[in-house]
Amino acid sequence: MVDTSRGGRVGEFRGVAGPYWFLRPVCGGTEWEADPRDVRPADPIQRLSAETARANARSRGEVL
Repeated sequence: MVDTSRGGRVGEFRGVAGPYWFLRPVCGGTEWEADPRDVRPADPIQRLSAETARANARSRGEVL
């Protein structure tokens, strides 16, 4: 998912809390709340970039 209110930050959908969605960075980290009106599915290039970043972080031992 892409949060357009945060400059196109890419995250994984984690759940709903009241009127907000929780997203988590693909490479791990702190979840953030996003207004569903500001979230859209990531396009294929954005997904590939996020998955590559996660694979690189895993190879460095930064992500389990």
